[in-house]
Order: sequence, then structure tokens, then C-alpha cells
Amino acid sequence: MSETSPKAEAAKLLPFLMLGERADLQAAAAQHVLALTGSGPGRTLLAGQAALLRSLVELAVAPPPAPARDAARALVNLAADPGLHKPLLEAEPGLPVRLLGCVLDPQWPWAEEAAAVLANLSREPVPCAALIEALAAAEPGESGLERLVRALCTPGYNARAPLHYLGPVLSNLSQCPATRAFLLDRNRCVVQRLLPLTQYPDSSVRRGGVVGTLRNCCFEHRHHEWLLGPEVDILPFLLLPLAGPEDFSEEEMERLPVDLQYLPPEKQREPDADIRKMLIETIMLLTATAPGRKQVRDQGAYLILRELHSWEPEPDVQVLIGDEPERGLENLLEVQVPEEVERQLQQQDHQEREQQELELDPGPQAEEAAPT
Repeated sequence: MSETSPKAEAAKLLPFLMLGERADLQAAAAQHVLALTGSGPGRTLLAGQAALLRSLVELAVAPPPAPARDAARALVNLAADPGLHKPLLEAEPGLPVRLLGCVLDPQWPWAEEAAAVLANLSREPVPCAALIEALAAAEPGESGLERLVRALCTPGYNARAPLHYLGPVLSNLSQCPATRAFLLDRNRCVVQRLLPLTQYPDSSVRRGGVVGTLRNCCFEHRHHEWLLGPEVDILPFLLLPLAGPEDFSEEEMERLPVDLQYLPPEKQREPDADIRKMLIETIMLLTATAPGRKQVRDQGAYLILRELHSWEPEPDVQVLIGDEPERGLENLLEVQVPEEVERQLQQQDHQEREQQELELDPGPQAEEAAPT
């Protein structure tokens, strides 16, 4: 590409990305754009090319022989930069709707790439709201969120795309109260369908997204008793990934849920430190109220967390085991946080989000994001 006028050179790609162009020229142009999205300057350059971005979206949702996969992967990289969300949505306001259609199509071969774009976009409030609106406007008879959860929880929903990145998508959506209300609707049994995925062996992306979703749901302290009770029984699903092959005494073993008793010697803990951290945070949220603390204690959580604390190799994964809070602080989720502390926490959260990028497998160009 000419160093004197990269913008003009990028604009020359536009005719070759248009629908109806020769397939070989489309493929070459899409590969060139994908290479540009691998660097910050390249992404910034493309962000100013609204017509090119629209053509890229058209290719990403076009049937063969269009180079939809490379176009979608380029969108993954562009969406990994929060600063580019605005130009992307301005160039194609219907982007969330169009991608959602690809994701929920059981026959679409590049549904994983489309889900990865949505996972990156939905990390920010504006595109997340657009996606929620798209889900709400889905076909009558079944809500868009229900279809998304069904796709996430159904093995082989799409034979050509594993849809692991629907986990982070749902985690991001669950930051919205309306999504949490849907997930925690006691007549839908959504949470119960998600729980087995906390031990999904084939993808840390899917596991992490589901654990992030459960963590966000646990901010709703009014549902803690139900979540911990027999209808959901969430705690064993949170503790089992944190448990190792420890040999407890008979007395201690009887305090544990049945699923955590007499684990085999080869039992391994969750290998991903970020997921272990989220699991611990979810358990801590469930102890925000006095009844929740009692239910967690009665199910032997302390035993698992005690052994985890002795084993944990990562200093960032802190296992907190504390005494009952003082009077007036019985519900920790209703404690008023000083403004300065809240600002510091928000700044830390913002910095963590900036470091999160989304990576597709296989392929080197896409960038990785952990669930929020």
C-alpha cells in the first residue's frame, strides 16, 4: 500500500468488495482488508471509510461464493476496538440485527464469526442496547433471547459452527436488568439450562461466558434464596469447578452436596484463572444476605474454598472467607459505596475492558475479549 496516501489506496478496494464483483477479486480484497484490521492504524484507516464498511457487512452476510468468512473476521477485529463501534453502527445501523440472523441460522457456516462480532460489540452500552432491541424484535412466538439461549444450550445446533461465543454475548447482555429478568424468570427454567455449561469441557470461551452470566444474575439478591434452593441448586455447579481431588474426613464429606463427595483422584480444577475468579465472585455475591450466607455455609462451601485457597497459584484470584458482617451491613449489595471508591472501581473496570480482546480459533487475526 502506498505510504503517501493510504486513505486513497484503501478507497480503491471498495469496487472489488461490492456484491456482484468477480469472486476471486472479492476474495483478494477481503483478505487485504482483513490484514489491515490486524493493526491499530489499519483499523483507524478503515473506520473512516463508511462505504467500505457497508460493503464489508454485505459480504459478511452474503452466501457463497462471497468471501463471507474473511469479511466477518475483519468485522471481529474492528469490533474489538470500542472506539470503532460508533463508525461501524453509523455505516450500517442494522449490523446487530443482520449478525443475529446469521448467528441463529442453524445452516450458516460462519455463525461463530458472527457471534464473535456480537460478543465484541455488546461489551459497550450503545451496541449492547441495539442488540437487545434486535432480540426483542425477533419473530413472534419465541423471544429472541429464548432462541439465543436455545442455540447456546443445544449441542450441534449448527453442525458447522460451535457457537462458543454466544457465551460472552449472553454475559454482556446480562448486564441489562431486562435480560436478567428474563434469565431469572422462574417459569422459563433458563438458569437451570445454563448450569451444566459451567463445566463445558471443549471451550473456556463458552464456560467463561456462562459463568459471567450467572455472576451478573447473582447481583439480583431477591433471587438468592431461589437460586440456592432445590429448584435451581446453583451452588454445586459453582463449587465443582473449584474443587480438587481432596480427601475430606467422613464428617466433612457429609457436609458437602452429593455431587462434591468422593471426587476421583484425577479431578482437576478449572484451568482458567479468570473463570475461577468469576466463580468465586459469584459465590461471594450469593453470601451478600444473611440467609444466603447460611445456605452457602450449610452446603460446605467453606471446605472447597479452604482447599482452593491453599492450592491457588494466581495472586489475582483471591479466595475471601470472612466473618458475619456487623449490624446494619447484613445485605452487602445494599451497602452505600463512597463516591471516591466507586470512581476508582469504575476506572479499574474500564481499564480491564480496554485490555479485553476477542480471539477466534482457528486464525491469527481475530482479537480476544473475556466476558464482563
